[in-house]
Amino acid sequence: MLKLVRLDERLIHGQVAIKWSRHTGVDRIIVANDAAAASSVIQQSLMMAAPATCKTAIMSVEKAIALMKNPKAADHKILFLVNNPDDLLKVLTEIPVKPEMVNIGNYGRIAPKVGGEARATYGLNLYLYPHEKEVLLKVLALGYPTVYQTTPEENAEPLRKVLN
Repeated sequence: MLKLVRLDERLIHGQVAIKWSRHTGVDRIIVANDAAAASSVIQQSLMMAAPATCKTAIMSVEKAIALMKNPKAADHKILFLVNNPDDLLKVLTEIPVKPEMVNIGNYGRIAPKVGGEARATYGLNLYLYPHEKEVLLKVLALGYPTVYQTTPEENAEPLRKVLN
């Protein structure tokens, strides 16, 4: 069962490890990120931040998609993490499992910059270039319930409202 797919540029950190994992009641966390999958240093830091209550896997986006195609994935409550809009769209269009919720959390503050251009502000923790906004609009077109919400204690706002 895919409880939550979350876009968060920091991947695993306190909000995910403590708040989101408890709020969703997950027993698995999948980090889908090519850079993390290729770096033992990043993997070690993410694993140190991961909650002890959840089995955590860090893998490339392609391997994470393949894992979600395995029927055994349905036996677990999964929190799926990506750190950019392009990976979010790829995951949501290629996995056969329908997520209960798509959550846009922290993005754009520390993500790589493109030239000297500044990202537009859409929330306290959401900053997007025009092309990133277009990708998130494509995510919305998939029809999954999609909200902007940094922590479970905050009110969830429909992403469509945030982007307008």
